Amino acid sequence: MTDETWMDEAACWEHLRGQDLGRLGYHLVDEVHIVPINYVVDGRRLIFRTMPGSKLLGIVMDSDVAFEVDGQDGDVAWSVLARGTGRILEGEESREAEQLPLRPWTSGAKFTLVAIDVQSVTGRRLEMSNRAVPAEP
Repeated sequence: MTDETWMDEAACWEHLRGQDLGRLGYHLVDEVHIVPINYVVDGRRLIFRTMPGSKLLGIVMDSDVAFEVDGQDGDVAWSVLARGTGRILEGEESREAEQLPLRPWTSGAKFTLVAIDVQSVTGRRLEMSNRAVPAEP
């Protein structure tokens, strides 16, 4: 393996399905925010719960979002980035999403279900170096 290897789409989705905590990037007014969320994969979308606050407001104001998960398998680190559109689930979609194995990690009334309809997914694997990098003087 070279120092960096791009993953195909199937490998990216496999890594997304293998995790339940990632980072959501969203716009709020003139700032970009990044927050941890727990999630579940449902087809080609990511589902998470939230309560009223900046995440929900940001998605309502600008549905363009990004989502990232990272991990390590031995000496190989990996990172997956999904880009898409965030939206609040309502009606039948919300009722169906309630059946998914998604539990909030924190207490609180997280009754709003949000989907990220993924439009693109990319990922890479990085061979980790065992060499220490000296600090610059």
